[in-house]
Amino acid sequence: MLPIMESFYTIQGEGFNTGKAAYFIRLGGCDVGCVWCDVKDSWDVTKHPVIAVDKIVEDALKFPSRFVVITGGEPLMHDLTFLCDELHKNNFTIALETSGAYPLTGKFDWICVSPKKFKFSLPELLKVADELKAVVYNKSDFEWAEKNASEVKAGCKLFLQPEYDEFNNMMPLIIDYVKAHPQWQVSLQSHKVMNVP
Repeated sequence: MLPIMESFYTIQGEGFNTGKAAYFIRLGGCDVGCVWCDVKDSWDVTKHPVIAVDKIVEDALKFPSRFVVITGGEPLMHDLTFLCDELHKNNFTIALETSGAYPLTGKFDWICVSPKKFKFSLPELLKVADELKAVVYNKSDFEWAEKNASEVKAGCKLFLQPEYDEFNNMMPLIIDYVKAHPQWQVSLQSHKVMNVP
């Protein structure tokens, strides 16, 4: 049983898997507290219905893609072992989007860690990240991004993503930074341009 804020079939709009058809499972509950969070409704876990894993998987199977993104809130506040096991039994590829602030449970095919200054990522999560996605809200976030990038494994994909409301201010800085530091790539919230969830 897991608290589900929402689940929906859409196009992944951010990071390495941008453009892929994906079934999103957004879990309720988060105590990271990002001031610019665009899903603050997810924070209070008691506001979201608790749903059986079998039902969650059954709903995911209604769509043609076998790519699932588990997100939140902060999904690792919950034990994801059984959900991952059941999704894998049904041939899903599973991506996780997490702040990395809680221990890892479950087996994932892709782990995106988006570190937050409000509650730091655990070193053991940074070490297993396939993708590091740093949200750039102000100029100090470049130094923050580099600090976290120094802790990830070799081959981890590095992305800088402008916070949406600060896009016009931060995007020129991100472009210049990536040009000077080409180990980084730009990530955009393209789902907002596509007008999909």
